[in-house]
Amino acid sequence: MLSRLWELIWADWIWFPEGHGWADFTDHDGKVYPKPKDLWATIPIALAFLVIRQIFERKVAIPLAYLLGVKEELRVFASPNPILESYFCRRSKHPTQIVMETLSKQTGRSVRQVQRWFRRRRNQDRPSKVKKFREASWRFTFYLFAFFAGLAVLIDKPWFYEMKMMWEGFPKMSLLPSQYWYYMMELGFYVSLLFSVASDIKRKDFKEQIVHHVATITLIGFSWLVNYIRAGTLIMLVHDASDYLMESAKMFNYAGWKRTCNCIFTIFAAVFIITRLVILPFWIVHTTWVYPLTVYRPFFGFYFFNGLLFVLILLHMFWAALILRMVVKFLFLMIMGDEA
Repeated sequence: MLSRLWELIWADWIWFPEGHGWADFTDHDGKVYPKPKDLWATIPIALAFLVIRQIFERKVAIPLAYLLGVKEELRVFASPNPILESYFCRRSKHPTQIVMETLSKQTGRSVRQVQRWFRRRRNQDRPSKVKKFREASWRFTFYLFAFFAGLAVLIDKPWFYEMKMMWEGFPKMSLLPSQYWYYMMELGFYVSLLFSVASDIKRKDFKEQIVHHVATITLIGFSWLVNYIRAGTLIMLVHDASDYLMESAKMFNYAGWKRTCNCIFTIFAAVFIITRLVILPFWIVHTTWVYPLTVYRPFFGFYFFNGLLFVLILLHMFWAALILRMVVKFLFLMIMGDEA
């Protein structure tokens, strides 16, 4: 029963156009094709990234933080109080006014003292600027390296300039060593982000980030399985093109270099919108969604792949709105500051 279900799930007609299937990925005449077992390599690569990250943050990021002038904020810690601590950890970090009054009676403190205790206790859990800088500098380093690695992989490929070429010979397109390592590096990094999600800084868009990581891992993994590798490398390059700018803007923000941060963030916003809301949907997704229908009859794998791309585009639209709001805000502050 299970074997029958497994065969049905991975049937050729589901994942490939008519006349093609998994048998097309049999190595022959020195040509190598992607295999599902190849993806297991991403686990040790992800673990290696976690180790390298720890070394990088201690030996490079922390000294760089102090060199750029990142300073820790002085914090006043909340005094020990078992009743308030229990409520803070088990119930809520933001109690209502009625709860404040109840806790005030239980602890023998005034409502204002209870409010102050919760404010200080929340501040204790806030990550320090050095921790934020460490995380941003690690991601900046990877995204910068990945972007130029992606350029090196794609710069001499015809589908980098004529995207319809990504479908030439599909799915019988042999795997290049550069494509293998580019894929394993990118997928291993995103898997490492999922491994470290518990210890990384939880931002306001934490849930959206998790959705993005899961969608990205699924998209990269699936594109490997069915040999959408040419499209996959283009999509990864488009994402890396703006990510290192965002992380560098964060680094300068934590260091207090506001003007530098604002300039880089403005450039990041422009690159983000051009790459993710113009190039990705109107060039790459057009080539994965519209053009294939002129060559092949639609199949489930076609819809599944493009469905994941549309999830990413929706997330990009959400982030673009936040980014533009931030750009407008600090440009307004800059103009008002110059007038003053």
